[in-house]
Amino acid sequence: MPIDLHTHSSISDGTESPADLLATAQAAGLDVVALTDHDTTAGWPIAEEARPRGLTVVPGMEMSCRWFPDDQPPISVHLLAYLFDPTHPGFAAERARLRDERLERGERIVLRLEAEGYPVRWDTIVERSNGGVVGRPHIARALVDAGVVDSVDHAFATLLHPRSPYYVTKVDTDVREGIGLVRAAGGVPVFAHGLATKRGRSVGDDAIAAMVDAGLLGLEVDHPDHSADARAHLRGLAADLDLIVTGSSDYHGTNKTTAIGVCTTDPEQFEAILAAGTGGAPFRD
Repeated sequence: MPIDLHTHSSISDGTESPADLLATAQAAGLDVVALTDHDTTAGWPIAEEARPRGLTVVPGMEMSCRWFPDDQPPISVHLLAYLFDPTHPGFAAERARLRDERLERGERIVLRLEAEGYPVRWDTIVERSNGGVVGRPHIARALVDAGVVDSVDHAFATLLHPRSPYYVTKVDTDVREGIGLVRAAGGVPVFAHGLATKRGRSVGDDAIAAMVDAGLLGLEVDHPDHSADARAHLRGLAADLDLIVTGSSDYHGTNKTTAIGVCTTDPEQFEAILAAGTGGAPFRD
């Protein structure tokens, strides 16, 4: 029963529509796939309508958060949220704020690039997003299309890197607050790719323990950006903290080279997510 609990459609920063993403999942032999676009649930009704027979779709989201250490700058972290009630007022308001923050930040990045002569235009990027949540991957794709960089990864390693003069920070949610909102909406919060060090600084075990105190229910352990040592460490930590363990591809279509289903979740762990989620239910036969 192959289960992939972290994928992105063109509603956020993937390249496939929700319908095409589900077709890709089915063609790859998946039985269960989660749609986890960034800071939005806009793809849920499309996925429910387009779901191929026999494929279970878990409605979810990846939330932009930060961990605030006492003695160093904030660390960007991501929170996967499954099976929550999208109409919960507090959580809906925070998602709207995050989307507005992402949009404003994207425009500021593009204006900085444009001022330096790079051939990118904000209105064109927004138009090509087809109504999705516009972010750095859309800017990266525009830079690729303009011949400025070789790939989306190249854009992120250079012009869109946090140390780039064109980079703009955004005001993300305190991860403990995010966990509380997910739980209040009946959802299941899982810490995403927590030791993917190539993405930047990562948090320590003390931070993860604090997240558990705030209501965290799971750790994404098997992820393409985690080394074997990182996976072993997180698996042991999950056992110590009595957390659900997930695995997933973090699929983005052609924006990344990772194939869908390259990492998967154990069916027993998936059942634990289903048991914990009270705000919603999977789309299935």
